[in-house]
Amino acid sequence: MSLRRLRVGELLALAGSACVIVSLLEPWYESPIGQLDAWDTFGPGMVLILAALCAALAMVVSALTERSAALPVATAVWCVPLGLIAVIAAVVRVLERPDHASSLCAGAWLALVGSGLVLIGAWLALRDERPALYERATPEPRARP
Repeated sequence: MSLRRLRVGELLALAGSACVIVSLLEPWYESPIGQLDAWDTFGPGMVLILAALCAALAMVVSALTERSAALPVATAVWCVPLGLIAVIAAVVRVLERPDHASSLCAGAWLALVGSGLVLIGAWLALRDERPALYERATPEPRARP
C-alpha cells in the first residue's frame, strides 16, 4: 500500500471527506434555542451527504489497496453521481433554516465545500488515466488442443 498510488482526484475527495467529517462535529445553524448541529437537524439531505462521504472513502481505499484499476474506477464512477447529489443536498441545507434558525454556522459551509471537493475529486479521478500505477495483466496462454 503506497500513498503514491493516490491521484489528484482521490486526494481532493479525501480532503472533501475530511471537511464533511469535521462538519459533522461543528454547529450548522444558530437558532433561538442555541446552536444546532447536523445530528439535531438530521434528515434526507444528511443521508445523501453521508452516502457521498462513504463513496469517497471507498474510492480512496480502493485506490490504495487494489492491484488493478477496475475497482478504483468503478468506485469513482459511483462517486460522481453521489457527489453531485450531495452538493445539491448541501446547497439545500445551506438555504433552509430548520427550527427557526437565524443564521448559518461553519458546519453547513464545511459540508458544502466538502461535498464539492468529493464531486470534483471523483470527476478528476475518472479523467486521470495513469496506467503505470498498476501492474500489467499477464494472463497465462491457453493450451492449444
